[in-house]
Amino acid sequence: MPVLISETHPAFSWIMNNPMPYAQQKAYQIIVSDHLNDITLNNGNVWNSGKVKASSSAGIIYQGNPLLPDKQYFWKVKLWDKQGSVSEYSACSSFKTTSELCPYATNRYGLVTTEQLPVQIRQTGRLLKADFGKDAFGKLKLRLFSKTNDTIQIRLGESLNPDESINRKPSGTIRYAEYPLALLPGFNTYNLLLNPDKRNTGPDAIKIPDSIGVIMPFRYCEIEGLKDSVQKDQMIRIAVNYPFDEEAAHFSCSDTLLNRIWDLCKYSVKATSFAGVYVDGDRERIPYEADALINQLCHYAVDREYSLARYSHEYLIMKPTWPTEWILQSVLLAWNDYLYTGDIRSASHFYDDLVAKTLIPLQDSTGLLNLKGVSPKILKDIHFRASRKLEDIVDWPHSGMLGVGKKEAGETDGFVFTDYNAVTNAYFYKSLLIMKSIAADLGKKKDAGMFEAKAKILKESYHRLLWDEKQGAYCDGISTRHASLHTNFFALAFGLVDQKDVEQVLSFIKSRGMACSVYGSQFLLDALYDNGGGDYGMELLTARNDRSWYNMMHVGSSITLEAWDNKYKPNQDWNHAWGAAPVNIISRKIMGIEPLMPGWSEFKIDPKSGTLTHAEITVPTIKGTISMSFVQSETSFEMKTNIPANTIARVYLPLNGKIISKVVSNGKIIPVTVENGKVSIRNVKSGLNTFYAEYK
Repeated sequence: MPVLISETHPAFSWIMNNPMPYAQQKAYQIIVSDHLNDITLNNGNVWNSGKVKASSSAGIIYQGNPLLPDKQYFWKVKLWDKQGSVSEYSACSSFKTTSELCPYATNRYGLVTTEQLPVQIRQTGRLLKADFGKDAFGKLKLRLFSKTNDTIQIRLGESLNPDESINRKPSGTIRYAEYPLALLPGFNTYNLLLNPDKRNTGPDAIKIPDSIGVIMPFRYCEIEGLKDSVQKDQMIRIAVNYPFDEEAAHFSCSDTLLNRIWDLCKYSVKATSFAGVYVDGDRERIPYEADALINQLCHYAVDREYSLARYSHEYLIMKPTWPTEWILQSVLLAWNDYLYTGDIRSASHFYDDLVAKTLIPLQDSTGLLNLKGVSPKILKDIHFRASRKLEDIVDWPHSGMLGVGKKEAGETDGFVFTDYNAVTNAYFYKSLLIMKSIAADLGKKKDAGMFEAKAKILKESYHRLLWDEKQGAYCDGISTRHASLHTNFFALAFGLVDQKDVEQVLSFIKSRGMACSVYGSQFLLDALYDNGGGDYGMELLTARNDRSWYNMMHVGSSITLEAWDNKYKPNQDWNHAWGAAPVNIISRKIMGIEPLMPGWSEFKIDPKSGTLTHAEITVPTIKGTISMSFVQSETSFEMKTNIPANTIARVYLPLNGKIISKVVSNGKIIPVTVENGKVSIRNVKSGLNTFYAEYK
């Protein structure tokens, strides 16, 4: 089925499949036709780009004849490599235009449905219990036999009681539903009609297409009142999700719990895509910037899919939510989109909105963001709804909210809210650095200089006004000496901590444990792995207490939870992808695979292997699949990589405090270059590579 395109000038991307070492694209030629016969004959009757000398392979803008609405088009590309050899044209791809075209739009795929059978079914007398193996958003189809007009009871749920019956009174927003079903004589097929939930179908909720109908998350099904036996193939769950490639990413390692956590988080990305937009879960089904940011990074780690993240980000630009920090997260979302795809069109189209989202007018004479300065104009510029109030969040929930008692700590580690919020200012600093890079790449040199200058002032003020030498930590605001975990891991994650203070801040962070929510854990782990705290990061990832991913599985969920446990957020649901941070932390930090240049033209492989004895991963990127594996011992570290064509990699081998004896690259001993406590190997060519470090 062709992709639906609603732009007048869509962008083309491709992967250079050349297994030769150091394969680099030097030129390309795209042809577009409006008839299959023409494209078969390599005739670009709509557009023939001619030979274009460029290495770019992502975000190539259509420059042909005007596209017509409601029409199917076909395209191919051929490439020249650095030796001047030219490929054959690629296989034919196609797209179809929508009834109306506009200059810029993000195109999405439609939702897909999958029929799934139970993995286990047990029938005792007139009671049947079925388990579909994992939770999923969907509905139920049955094919049942009855001799008479019987009525049966159908129960759907996400959690079980200790006796393995469905929990009919689950806490929070864990789902349960019960429906009577009147049977007709003979064999008949029944599509169970579910009742809509008042809250998650409200005015702000993302609506499920009428072609799919009402869905709910469930794993278990009970049918009571059956007179005849039922086989697995008579019970079908119709699961709903955004298109997802199960084979795009893989990870396994020597730690079996970490493997289970990867599987949990990877599946969570797929299962929670049921709305076609990143939403907060099932309770509200509303997009939020914080959910979208974590979901975006997780999705990039497990599938070569960018449209859902981009659409969700652009939706939130126009429909922002209430937390101050999450307004600033739009800038981070825009940067990730550009960095991972190499396509700057979205950042360019929404540039003025992104500038507004930095909240620059709130930076006062102290150099910090002062939250008392919010004006109606600022709110209008960020498309903020007049009926709402912009408020700081830090983390969620706060003490005294959503079932958390006033004397309970909440998830902010006692953060003291002031006009100069340290966490909000950390986001402000990060957004300024990002906007400097975006402006520079868009040729806006004056803007880039302005962002850089404001970031410099902010960093100096942040340290001067918030650093507490006695505590070895940053304080939550100018008027308080309280130092929270959040203030310090956000400062560390976003680059506000001077190198001389990193060890003190790390020590403070380690003293606080996991005193944050599953949302905060993303940035806590980023801060640790980027600043030499990977061993502690692994302790948190694989912990078995009630503030852990182990606990999410232990309580019976197959999708990441909204909170660590029901007691930390009594109204929580069991299907929040913002709890899936480990899947991107494993890919980006533990295995260390991250883009350095937009579109993955250059990337790094910088594993923080810790106590793992071996691990392997495949990472989908817009340039192709990166694969990496390592085996380590007390005396050596061996790595194998497969680097996509048209890319260059920087490879780092961990020293783990040891002294290096020799380094072998592709069978040859090479000079040793040590950088920041690890062996550095630059300009690694595409194709298969092996590296071996021997310790003294």
